[in-house]
Amino acid sequence: MLKLLYFARLRESLGTDSEAVELAPSVRDVAGLMDWLRTRGGSWSEELAPGRTVRVSVNLEMAEATTPVRDGDEVALFPPVTGG
Repeated sequence: MLKLLYFARLRESLGTDSEAVELAPSVRDVAGLMDWLRTRGGSWSEELAPGRTVRVSVNLEMAEATTPVRDGDEVALFPPVTGG
């Protein structure tokens, strides 16, 4: 199982702050995970659409599209944070 955590506007829009999912065999990295999550449609495809800025961390480390994801990982998705 992969633990997914959602923060800020993503938590509000997707209606959940976390979930555990069984990874599809085709999901090997962050890019594949994002593609797979978009197939849920609705808010998922809107919020995670290409061009929308979403930061991702895997096991508390900032991740890139090519960062591998594996069973047992914790993946956090959050919008960029700005402050003043």
